[in-house]
Amino acid sequence: MPPRDEQDFEDRRQQIIDGALQVFASKGFEKATNKDIAAAAGIGSPGLIYHYFKDKSDLFEQVVEQRLPVLQLLIHSEEDIMSKPPQDALTIFGKAFLKVSENPTSIALMKLLLGEAFRQPAVAEMINKIGPSRSISFLTRYLAKQMSVGVMKPMNPAAAARCFVGPFIAYILTREVFQQPDAQQISSDTMVATAVEIFLQGMVLIPDKDSYRQFATTADVIPHSMPQGVFDLNENGYNQA
Repeated sequence: MPPRDEQDFEDRRQQIIDGALQVFASKGFEKATNKDIAAAAGIGSPGLIYHYFKDKSDLFEQVVEQRLPVLQLLIHSEEDIMSKPPQDALTIFGKAFLKVSENPTSIALMKLLLGEAFRQPAVAEMINKIGPSRSISFLTRYLAKQMSVGVMKPMNPAAAARCFVGPFIAYILTREVFQQPDAQQISSDTMVATAVEIFLQGMVLIPDKDSYRQFATTADVIPHSMPQGVFDLNENGYNQA
């Protein structure tokens, strides 16, 4: 357990981050002020923020890093995920990516910041460095590794990484922004399982039926077909776990 002073420091720091998340989500980065953040965080003086963060940009970076699960995953578990097989690694990544949809404040923050990113290149650059570039970079390196050892088909790993992330972005947009009824009926677990299944069927080099089993999903997805020359799921009695 950390010393009391350190714990108090971290508790106050998290208190400010929570207040800043609310303000950034309601006003965006540019319009948010230290006075607003201090009020939302319940601290006496706006100047106290500088005791914990260098400036507003530093605070914003900490808000995004600590309140977006996928970034927490990469910060703390990247090396471990890099060593996992595709089925496991991509499922873990996908679930962390979509976990943001469980927090209404985080969703509100994403909506506002995307709008600011379109209008203000400087904000777009800052957001990209904190989040999207990290996620795509990790996936690109992971897929390149799997290609290099012969698990996945050789192709442009950066393009493949974007093909994997794309369905999750579409899910969040159709569910949270456009609020399409059918999207709201799809659970995040089902979306992840489906996306991983489809992606691996196109990417993984599968020499036989038994090899496919280690990549097939086990939740909410019923495989319908495989590429010709591999095996017929129905005739060979595929058993879903």
